[in-house]
Amino acid sequence: MKFKGIGLVMMAAVFWGVSGGIADILMNKGWDPTVISFYRGVVGLVFFLVWFLSRLSKNRTFNKRLFIWATLAGIGIAGNFTFYFLSIEHSSIAIAATLMYTAPVFVLLISFMFRIERSTWFKWGCIFGVLVGIILLTGAYDFTSISVSVTGAITGLAAGLSYALFIFGFKNTSSYGRPQSSLLVAFFVFCLILFAISDKQDLVSAMTSEDAALFLLLGIVGAGVSFFLYVIGIRHTTATTASMVAMVEPVTASLFGVLLLGDYLNMLQVLGMVLILVTITILSKKQSH
Repeated sequence: MKFKGIGLVMMAAVFWGVSGGIADILMNKGWDPTVISFYRGVVGLVFFLVWFLSRLSKNRTFNKRLFIWATLAGIGIAGNFTFYFLSIEHSSIAIAATLMYTAPVFVLLISFMFRIERSTWFKWGCIFGVLVGIILLTGAYDFTSISVSVTGAITGLAAGLSYALFIFGFKNTSSYGRPQSSLLVAFFVFCLILFAISDKQDLVSAMTSEDAALFLLLGIVGAGVSFFLYVIGIRHTTATTASMVAMVEPVTASLFGVLLLGDYLNMLQVLGMVLILVTITILSKKQSH
């Protein structure tokens, strides 16, 4: 069952990586990142509402603790997207991505603090391997061409902490109710937050623009399908493992850029990609036993 959970989380991360490529296309067309994130969440919310109503007989009651944890998960998703874009604005994509994917460190430390998991050299080794892979893949090692402001560093780490928050949120909701309920609450909270910080005129324009189909595709791939797979998968694995396996997302995003957007990967970036995949494979085999 652990291997099944790892596989589902990995598939969700692949879809997240693809959605990053779609979002990049929309940003190149001039759309604001918060507007893109909002419609990603709205389409996901509709998806989960339909799923919830189709299982209404089994979702009639809301557990108080499920509502609390799902709300925290929704805040985590909104914070992750918002802080990530702010970090890009004040530093660079490479630095922002590297700092955001410090999430496994936050997850592991919180797990140790609350005695959810036992500290092992194997877990620390996996985290270290994945983080080195991310640094190589994003090019964050080249300090001569990257300048990092204090704001960029803080918001990047805040994106990682927010990422850890939604991992813990969804992991804990699985103990108190069905995934349809937790996803519905989480994305409703997410949409409220993003609506509050987005430009309302841009939100209206997006609905009638020629890019509406791309917004719809982004929501289906980046929220509807991916989070469906994620909340099912995380029920069968630990929060730390889920946070590390999800690191396949930047690999997918990089491949999307190379194959469809004309991006280029140098040898160090390819090495980083291989290191991430090998670490995840070793982790998956270890957990499956």
